[in-house]
Amino acid sequence: MSIVYDENTRSFHLKAGNSSYILQIHDENYLAHLYWGRKLKKFNTELLSLKRRGSFSPNPDPNNELLSLDTLPQEYPSYGTSDFRVPAYSVQLENGSTITDLRYDSHKIIKGKPKLENLPATYVENDDEADTLEIVLYDSLIGLKAILSYTAYEKYDAITRNVRFINSGNTKLKLLSALSTSVDFDNCTYDFMHLHGSWARERQIERTPLINGNQSVESRRGASSHQHNPFIALLSKDATEEHGDVYGFNLVYSGNFIAQAEVDQYKTTRVSIGINPFDFSWVLEPNETFQTPETVMVYSSNGIGEMSRTYHKLYRSRLCRGNFRDTTRPVLVNNWEATYFDFNAEKIENIASVAKELGIELFVLDDGWFGKRDNDDCSLGDWIADSKKLPEGLDDLANRINKLDLKFGLWFEPEMVSPDSDLYRSHPDWCLHVPDRRRTQARQQLILDLSREDVCEYIIRSVSDILSTVNVEYVKWDMNRNMTEIGSEYLPPERQRETAHRYILGLYKIYEKLTTNFPNILFEGCSGGGGRFDAGILYYMPQIWTSDDTDAVERLKIQYGTSIVYPISTMGSHVSAVPNHQVHRNTPLKMRGDVAMSGNFGYELDLTKFSEEEKEIVKNQVEEYKSLRELIQFGDMYRLISPFENDEAAWMVVSEDKTQAFVAYFRVLGTPNEPISKIYFRGLDPNKDYSIEGKEGVFSGDELMYAGLTIPDLEGDYQSITWVLKSTI
Repeated sequence: MSIVYDENTRSFHLKAGNSSYILQIHDENYLAHLYWGRKLKKFNTELLSLKRRGSFSPNPDPNNELLSLDTLPQEYPSYGTSDFRVPAYSVQLENGSTITDLRYDSHKIIKGKPKLENLPATYVENDDEADTLEIVLYDSLIGLKAILSYTAYEKYDAITRNVRFINSGNTKLKLLSALSTSVDFDNCTYDFMHLHGSWARERQIERTPLINGNQSVESRRGASSHQHNPFIALLSKDATEEHGDVYGFNLVYSGNFIAQAEVDQYKTTRVSIGINPFDFSWVLEPNETFQTPETVMVYSSNGIGEMSRTYHKLYRSRLCRGNFRDTTRPVLVNNWEATYFDFNAEKIENIASVAKELGIELFVLDDGWFGKRDNDDCSLGDWIADSKKLPEGLDDLANRINKLDLKFGLWFEPEMVSPDSDLYRSHPDWCLHVPDRRRTQARQQLILDLSREDVCEYIIRSVSDILSTVNVEYVKWDMNRNMTEIGSEYLPPERQRETAHRYILGLYKIYEKLTTNFPNILFEGCSGGGGRFDAGILYYMPQIWTSDDTDAVERLKIQYGTSIVYPISTMGSHVSAVPNHQVHRNTPLKMRGDVAMSGNFGYELDLTKFSEEEKEIVKNQVEEYKSLRELIQFGDMYRLISPFENDEAAWMVVSEDKTQAFVAYFRVLGTPNEPISKIYFRGLDPNKDYSIEGKEGVFSGDELMYAGLTIPDLEGDYQSITWVLKSTI
């Protein structure tokens, strides 16, 4: 069993991989957190130390001066009954008060992992893979139940958490906040890591010491956002890629979130994560329930890299689903930066013809194929092929592509509507809006109200009409703005602050329906690139367009930062034209290819403009990637040199059996009279010998990891080199 309950000490010991998580039903039936870290054989619950504090930390039990909720490490704390720290939830009663008092009521331990209702989550394929603990907390005065769910995976250092609220009373309740997870640490000697950024500069790594007070990252944009990813980690001060304690928290959710760490007056730290309470509430009528999203918590005793690889393995095999979870992804070309809106069937077919010549397997038609879409100010919502650009129809173009022995892919942005569209003229009430307020546009578009059943059904129907009549084998699903005037004509006044979350539930419903009905289509998520690169999307779509910024230098940081949580198999990564369309930088085709190979490989440019020499380079890149893609997409990733700390970057991918590896090294700017440098590999078997493609001799795994390999001289700026290793025994 991964979870054991000790009746004598009233404690629960969760064992996940090589980690332990321990909690206890403490005095007065408060649920206390005792330990999270390296795996323990047993734990003495008497080691929980409490101390009498002054009157400013009140005692809920006057006969127990040691018990103060302001100092007790708790599992799911409230506010207002003597704990002054950040609460995990808040409920407003009909009388206007917000005082609640959840206490332990009961629990059960079950094999496997129950499915979350209407929300994405990690899963098991066999009940022996995990155990789940459900603890019922109850406030008998108002009839509120909170069921805390913990799943401990047998083979991963991962524990998942979520909460289900049930109003079992007779009066209406209103949730004002409902976080998924809260963990109290007994000290504050950690660093705080998160992933920040902007459009075209996503998931930049930031690491700062914890400070007194609250540190938080959040999104109020209606999506998980380019600005902050729903992930934070606490790192021991000595933590590196290979050493030190790391505690990761990742929310499986695509909407507004908050992730925070509060250091209190006694130098303890409370970490919490979940739906952002800002502009959120949820009415619970009697017998109604509310389900929070899942948090995936990962502990590593061997540094950041081990934490990342745990997330990678779990997400590849027990978050991503469907026919493409375990299969290699096709090499593609996308026409967006080649043509933008200016194309016709002949131009597309010409690009596809060159793609076939170069060994590419999939052609993706991007924005501009529908309605009267000659620019970005019209036609979103009108999912009918543009008869001017495609007079023979979309099916004709797909057939032309298929006759070249290429698969055909298609871009959609179904969540949006243009004011200049037939859909908007017919249904102006279908967008998010507030009466008598302006409808703020971004990219000349508004957002459809996915909290409405009729809107969701329209999207499912209109997209399905295309996918069921055209041989589409890949869909790029885009979303190019964030929410303003968040309101729904469908909802009553007291439920207006439910709109943003109901939108995400509607989105997940659409995803579930379409991906189930079209299992042979590879869906890729996108939100202006990486504006919704999160675990919630990956449950439905096994890959996401990592960033609209395709510059090779910028992608070093973007892809390196993304890999902190998300596996290479989820990252769309393409070679684009130079000067780059985002930063106007010229980088060699080789470096662009080497960077893009560390993901789902493709091209985003006009292949017909290549010289014969460039075509030969691309042909070799495609051939090389095909020979390596199973390794790259499903191997174990090791980060070697950080682009956030150096003018260079390096990473490698090693097969599970340690017999093969791919290593990539990048130098941004050349330096005069540079010193001799070495690169030190990781993840190899020290007892194996390896050959390196293009180099003479045999190298032992321990030699490559501990003595290193000399980096050859690289002339000029924006240089790269890759090595392919194969074991000789």
